[in-house]
Amino acid sequence: MTDILISGGGVAGLTAAAAFGSAGYEVVCVDPAPPVTEQGPGADQRSTAFLQPSIPVLQAAGLWDRLFPQAAPLQVMRIVDAGGARPEPRLVKEFDAAEISDQPFGWNLPNWLLRREMVARLAELPNVRFLPGTGTARLLTREAEARVTLTDGQTITARLVVGADGRSSPVREQAGIGTRVTRFGQKALAFSVTHPIPHNNVSTEVHRTGGPFTLVPLPSQNASAIVWMETGPEVERLRALPAPDFEAAMNERSCGILGDLTLASPIAVWPIILQTATRMSGQRTALIAEAAHVLPPIGAQGLNMSLADIALLLELGPTGDSKMLETYHRRRHADIALRARGIEALNRASMLSAPLMRDLRAKALDVMYSAAPVRRGLMRAGLGVK
Repeated sequence: MTDILISGGGVAGLTAAAAFGSAGYEVVCVDPAPPVTEQGPGADQRSTAFLQPSIPVLQAAGLWDRLFPQAAPLQVMRIVDAGGARPEPRLVKEFDAAEISDQPFGWNLPNWLLRREMVARLAELPNVRFLPGTGTARLLTREAEARVTLTDGQTITARLVVGADGRSSPVREQAGIGTRVTRFGQKALAFSVTHPIPHNNVSTEVHRTGGPFTLVPLPSQNASAIVWMETGPEVERLRALPAPDFEAAMNERSCGILGDLTLASPIAVWPIILQTATRMSGQRTALIAEAAHVLPPIGAQGLNMSLADIALLLELGPTGDSKMLETYHRRRHADIALRARGIEALNRASMLSAPLMRDLRAKALDVMYSAAPVRRGLMRAGLGVK
């Protein structure tokens, strides 16, 4: 019997495997798709920003020393309202981490690089087996154990099964746990760009209509990752454009904040939904990451909530008994519900298209920024600290 079986080898699942393995537990991590660990075809074009509270989890997992030298610090969060008649900045507000901390808000890395470093860390841990190319086919739980049948036919018995297998989680479905889903009619374009003006460790959200256009610093001062949220039909129109026309559209949408942007990667498209599991646990089963919560990519909340899931499992001791799992559910579910409501409100505000409503959005931003206690409170709330 192994201590923990992790179903899912994305960034969250690999982090969990490294964290539990570093804590001395026997771990098996499976994923049906081998991770792409180099930049190129098939690579995840998104990036991940690790906020301050997530760093202790990465340190405990033996990952932070690997990641820190390659990470871009996020010192300033800049919000640009471009909701006027023309696509140009009419209000710019900057939230500087120096107001509340001697550390940046967080650090950003490309997802393919994260997978490379995480897989390398798992190879160092003799008590962790990573089985890429193998998925979860069947889950059977009893009071004392869980039995997982894998897609290659082998069966693994574990004290705890951790579902980190995405928004369509097989573990969640076989555990009989439902979901609540909100659809916004949006999709996101994810890609990277180069630009002549250095980003100076400033992450920028440009708000106009359809959703935010976010430029997140990459390790090079002249490169950024972009997440561009729009309505589904508009995303499909944009994706079909020839490269020169797409670059013209993204430069208009960015309002020239970093100069003329040049496309530097393939373009990926992701559907935007808000989905939360009705429970965080079942018999001998715990859900983390997108198996438990899927949020629009606003405020770098998604993966950082996933690391909070992992941190609590480590704190409780992942024994898999009913008392521990009920405590995990109770302590995580309320926080996730609160953050989901906040992210939903921010996303709906970013989608506004009527000029009057866009004017109200800009006014609200100006008022919140101008009151120093409110501004600092918002920054602490975004980090998940008091």
